[in-house]
Amino acid sequence: MDPVVASMAQQIAHAVGAFEKHRTGHAPKSVTVVLTGDTLVVTLRDALSPAEKALAQSPAKAALMQELNRQLFASSSGALRQEIQRITGVEVRDASAEVETMTGAVMQIFPTGTVVQVFLLAASVPANTWSGSV
Repeated sequence: MDPVVASMAQQIAHAVGAFEKHRTGHAPKSVTVVLTGDTLVVTLRDALSPAEKALAQSPAKAALMQELNRQLFASSSGALRQEIQRITGVEVRDASAEVETMTGAVMQIFPTGTVVQVFLLAASVPANTWSGSV
């Protein structure tokens, strides 16, 4: 990916995909980056390995896996935070990650003093029906 041609969103998506591959050994199927004001939300689809998907079939093991993922992200996300700062030119003040074990989606959230609510829909909403923010 040519960083001169790529948008910030594309650069962040590439950085996050590489970070996830390095961190877990499994590359996500796709990475979506959304920036709203001072909050960056990154969604990684199909980010769990086959072993993690099998483990997530048990509610107790899924909860354990979610907590392990949160701790692993918290302890290893420094380099990713620095890369996001390099790309955007803005310091990352906070970051968290949440695994949705049923679909294998991982949401990485970089809020800055805001409350973030993430809703993972069962299907895509057609772009032409989306009216934007209020």
